[in-house]
Amino acid sequence: MRVVCLILAVSGLLFVLPATRADGVMNFTYAQVSGVDDPHLPYMQALLQLACDKAKTRCASRPALDMNQSRALTQMQKKDSGLDLFWGMTSRRREELALPVRVPLYKGLIGWRVALVTDAHSQLLAKVKTRTDLAAFHAGQAEDWPDTGILRNAGLPVLTTNDYGNLIPMLRHGRYDYFPRSVIEVRQEVRSAAAKGLIIDDHIAIHYPAAFYFFVSRHRPELASMLDSGLKAAVADGSFNQLFMRFNGEAIRELKLAKRVVIELDDPLLPEATPLEDKRLWFQP
Repeated sequence: MRVVCLILAVSGLLFVLPATRADGVMNFTYAQVSGVDDPHLPYMQALLQLACDKAKTRCASRPALDMNQSRALTQMQKKDSGLDLFWGMTSRRREELALPVRVPLYKGLIGWRVALVTDAHSQLLAKVKTRTDLAAFHAGQAEDWPDTGILRNAGLPVLTTNDYGNLIPMLRHGRYDYFPRSVIEVRQEVRSAAAKGLIIDDHIAIHYPAAFYFFVSRHRPELASMLDSGLKAAVADGSFNQLFMRFNGEAIRELKLAKRVVIELDDPLLPEATPLEDKRLWFQP
């Protein structure tokens, strides 16, 4: 059964649906936290379907309102909000407020970052070899992204906005110097009409340990348990890695991470329960 996508946003409110219908279908609503053009969306939908299939569960998922990650997390605290799930990088706070499904959906690839820069400054980062070198430039990020705290903790200057949609226009107008984007986001973003005049820097990569999870409302433990068992079954039989490479293999090859200068950063937000010891779950270039 394919994932069902029905818009539930009417006048700024969410309809509340029963968690399980009489016919045994598992209903859940997910937040589109990066807008309708979310580069994560096709892969996330495929992963949700894979988890449901491996857990032998009939599922019907629906997008909710377009909202940022902070609002999604706030909405999920409310029992009657109708919002069950969003996807994003983990942090201690997020794992306190929601149920993390601890299978890193991008195998840590979300922590491999390359930079968008303006075409006029294509050589901006050419001489960067160390974290100190990189600190001479300002990055742009959304205020509520965990990446913002990681960069600042490393001593890297960051200019922020509350709206992801502002970041590319701000870069084009010189408000900051470079926009660190994950390997799985950057190619789609640079091809967008809004990114005219921007290019992908080919000199450096920023890396920090990072897990990108499904986060489930604490009011839906049965949904978290189903997704956890389904994803782990997919890891065990190899279908998870096959899906990962189908969606991300081209980006990995095109961006040539192994040939870049890698700036390593710590992730002070990474919870202790992150399954770093399970090598099946992590990508290495």
